[in-house]
Amino acid sequence: MAQRLYKPLQTLNFSKQRCFLTGQKLESADHIIPVFPNWIMDQYELHDKAFKLLDESMSTYQSMQVPCDISVIKSSIDSLEAEIQNAFLSGYDEVVLLPELRLFQWIGKLIYGLIFNEIRIGIRQQQANNEEFVLSQSLIHKFENLHIMLQSLVHPIEFEENMPWTIQIFKLQDALDQFNYRDEINTLTFSLSMKDFGIIACLQDNGTNGNYNRPTLEKIAGKSLHPIQFQEVCARFFYSNYLFNRLPEYTIMEVEDTIFIESMPLRGMSSKPLFDIWNNKTYAQVLENFWKPWGILLFEVLKDPENPMTFLFDGEGEFISPDKVVLPS
Repeated sequence: MAQRLYKPLQTLNFSKQRCFLTGQKLESADHIIPVFPNWIMDQYELHDKAFKLLDESMSTYQSMQVPCDISVIKSSIDSLEAEIQNAFLSGYDEVVLLPELRLFQWIGKLIYGLIFNEIRIGIRQQQANNEEFVLSQSLIHKFENLHIMLQSLVHPIEFEENMPWTIQIFKLQDALDQFNYRDEINTLTFSLSMKDFGIIACLQDNGTNGNYNRPTLEKIAGKSLHPIQFQEVCARFFYSNYLFNRLPEYTIMEVEDTIFIESMPLRGMSSKPLFDIWNNKTYAQVLENFWKPWGILLFEVLKDPENPMTFLFDGEGEFISPDKVVLPS
């Protein structure tokens, strides 16, 4: 394996004196970047807004930062942010033209930035209690693979055959221009909507959630979605990625000046299906959470336990046009 890859998860080294991406020792404590880029915080006035952490404590969007070497900022981060900013602020038609790798790098940078902050907080809390900080081996495995893939920003890395992620982009109709962000760090699941588009990403599933949700995706392909419909699709992906029961493995090999990453077969030695059994009651609890802005309660979602409420499809399973969506009063 290429020795130039930085692997802070192996030693849980999350010092603010080293670049989060390369491990390079920083010359100044001022060499930082915000996890949520300034252009988004400026656009939606997020700087001082509350951001809930995994331990239920509160921070602010602008307080979430990572240390970054100035050369990395100038050579990689600035150009990535400019590319994403231009597309995101223009809307769906430009977002769908973005190379999938660039979307992965931007989403991965954001998610890993949150992981960096969460781990630092966890370490600090455990030290205050004279206890050792422990992170499960499965999470270390996932987070390290994500960090290695993210280093494609600074190293020549090529992904062979299947991409390690699922990324879906949707056009939203009559959407309010709001920044709506959600993640599930343990499963590396992400969703975001703003302007007239929404994005869902599963950062380490080798495309399986896209295949699992293929029947839904085929029915809504090329359609604009009402915001409540997009949140329903989000709920399906967040829940399906929770049901995904494999820990993906990757072959990482350096050949001359390039690092190659290849996804290993997910089935391995197990004949068990890749996804655990779908449970409507659990899914309905996820859906209720995504539909909170509309005040829809769990008992309403589960009026028919065999067929949870949906704003995507009618009784015959046909797509409901967003202009015909009837919201709860």
